[in-house]
Amino acid sequence: MPKLKGKVALITGSGRGIGRAIALKLASEGAKVVVNDLDAAPGDAVAEEIRKGGGEAFAVNGSVSEAGFSDRFVGAAMETFGGLDIIINNAGYTWDSTIQKMTDEQFQAMLDVHLVAPFRLLRAASEPIRIMAKKEAEAGREVFRKVVNISSIAVLYGNAGQASYSSAKASLVGLTRTMCKEWGRYKVNVNCVAFGLINTRLTQPIEAQQKTIDVAGRDIKVGVRPQMLDAMARMIPLGRGGTPEEAADAVYLFCSPESNYISGQVVVCGGGLII
Repeated sequence: MPKLKGKVALITGSGRGIGRAIALKLASEGAKVVVNDLDAAPGDAVAEEIRKGGGEAFAVNGSVSEAGFSDRFVGAAMETFGGLDIIINNAGYTWDSTIQKMTDEQFQAMLDVHLVAPFRLLRAASEPIRIMAKKEAEAGREVFRKVVNISSIAVLYGNAGQASYSSAKASLVGLTRTMCKEWGRYKVNVNCVAFGLINTRLTQPIEAQQKTIDVAGRDIKVGVRPQMLDAMARMIPLGRGGTPEEAADAVYLFCSPESNYISGQVVVCGGGLII
């Protein structure tokens, strides 16, 4: 039997890359998935892909940084699927500059998407989780729920040009460990996966014309210079960057029943990379 059969999973930023791979992985294990993407088309496409594969899914698209999004996301899950078992705070992007060039807007944008949005989502989920956990305890049932926050090895080692990103991701570790202690009484395991080099559109090699993504009307440059990617690959003991599917497997570890007595932890998914 699939290990997540009947579980309801909310996954932010799950229309592309790692988030998409997480959504497909959890769905393959029986979870009902609430997909999200900044843009409607990829979010809707992943939900449809899951449904075509025999699973249950729908999309709640939009920016996780917008006021009211978290309440809408949690409310849709409760109304449609009648529960809430897994929360994956995955949505995010990078907007890099050395500190002398970094604007207040850049710094705040990274805090908003990587720290404030996860905080708001967990806050929105707190009352449904409390109510469900109380009913389960009264019935003598022990039901575990899961939160997985997505961080980065930039938290551990820093990364030039990412003062804002690494600061936000480091704060997310603090949120993880605090929620582990606050929600332990509700049988919620709260953990964190810190990714190293994972091959997505954000880490694609920069070609002659650097690509950009549109985030709230801003053109954000994405990609990494080929020579830097080559240097990083040489430092990774496993010899290469990871795939989105491998990244999703690391997240799944914290969603499975085997993690029921693991909480407040940070696991690095980086092929052994130690800078």
